[in-house]
Amino acid sequence: MKNVGLVDRLLRAVVGVALLALPFVVAAPEGESMAFGIYAWVMIAAGVVMLVTAALRFCPLYMLFGLRTCPLSK
Repeated sequence: MKNVGLVDRLLRAVVGVALLALPFVVAAPEGESMAFGIYAWVMIAAGVVMLVTAALRFCPLYMLFGLRTCPLSK
């Protein structure tokens, strides 16, 4: 069952790629060897979730709240 429309899907994909890339692009604070703190792992997890929901065209939260951004199939 699909509940994610085209615009929503594209937006999720763009945001997902940005969230995955951000920890690798941002410079590490002074004294840290890498930029991977807890925030980086949260961004990576959120990016993966966004990309998976975009690829599958299904969002469990939309189903839970009865939302859908794609047209109903006939």
